[in-house]
Amino acid sequence: MSGIYIHIPFCKKACTYCDFHFSTSLKYMDEMTDAICSEIVKKKDRITDQVGSIYFGGGTPSVLPAKAFEKIFHTITSNFSVSSEAEITIEANPDDLDAKKIAEFRQLPVNRFSIGIQSFFDEDLRWMNRAHSAAEAETCIKRSQDAGFENLSIDLIYGYPLLTDQKWLSNIHKAIAFETPHISAYSLTVEPRTALASAIRKGKQTPVNDEQSAAQFITLIEKLQQGGFEQYEISNFSQPGKYAVHNTNYWRGVPYLGIGPSAHGFDGQTRYLNIANNALYLTELSHGKLAETIEELDSYDRFNEYIMTSLRTMWGTSMAKIEADFGKLFRADTLKNMEPFLERKWLTHQNDHLILTPDGKLFADHIASELFLITDDHHK
Repeated sequence: MSGIYIHIPFCKKACTYCDFHFSTSLKYMDEMTDAICSEIVKKKDRITDQVGSIYFGGGTPSVLPAKAFEKIFHTITSNFSVSSEAEITIEANPDDLDAKKIAEFRQLPVNRFSIGIQSFFDEDLRWMNRAHSAAEAETCIKRSQDAGFENLSIDLIYGYPLLTDQKWLSNIHKAIAFETPHISAYSLTVEPRTALASAIRKGKQTPVNDEQSAAQFITLIEKLQQGGFEQYEISNFSQPGKYAVHNTNYWRGVPYLGIGPSAHGFDGQTRYLNIANNALYLTELSHGKLAETIEELDSYDRFNEYIMTSLRTMWGTSMAKIEADFGKLFRADTLKNMEPFLERKWLTHQNDHLILTPDGKLFADHIASELFLITDDHHK
């Protein structure tokens, strides 16, 4: 079953580390909702099977009023066949999840929240320029659970200068104690066009320490495994069987629509990239045009993407799939290129799958890049 990703490009505040596409001006939410609905209608022929997941990302989707979601859901169900078992996720910030908003979400088809907690410490949240407090972080989880939203995921960040190992342990233990079935945790990355990057360049902020990030990553894995979680993807942990359907399908190459400014879509052969500009997106849709560029992926592009995504998961990279989808040459080259990582014990080769070892998970991106192939590899 295919997925639908909808990018809601609004936030109350700009987090210091974030480089996703968003605007802190909320005045065009109605126009954006109409444009998103228009894009959904225009793309209705791109999905012919059932929709198995819908994911509202951003930005901060939870800033949208309930009536906007009602309009979007009505448009989706009028143009696609949505499975009765579909996972429907909204990314939400704690300060939005008050009792009124949660009650409104209960009236919608939404069955999962992905909550941007990031930390349970006020000073850390202020450093990140988050809009919520530590108290709101805790109360919104409990309030959501009490309202019947049991399928929750919470996000945490590690590897930033303020986060001592003791505070990181406290964040992990608190997250486990809430008994949410899913936890996502990300190492702070300094993206070039962010306030954090600028502050580090000017010497106003301490640079990120890679050794600290690696040590806190190892702590995370150990403590969540002790808490009964499976690390089914580098940054994602769940109770057994409680994997995020939508994101798991990304890593498995399942087709999905991308709706909204900056959203990407993929149909198995072609990638569609929407313009990352709210004003231009609205203008194009108002003139009946799609605000996208199309990228045809050749076999090398698709192979490299499969390596990059599959290697991050606990299921690993299937050598049989490589041979079936790309041919024997790709399989042979992969077997050759993986040898150094088998010797270092960063990879294992079991049941015809390449799987990262605990040590290898620290170097996942490097290993994937070394397994990538380009056209010249087969034309020497």
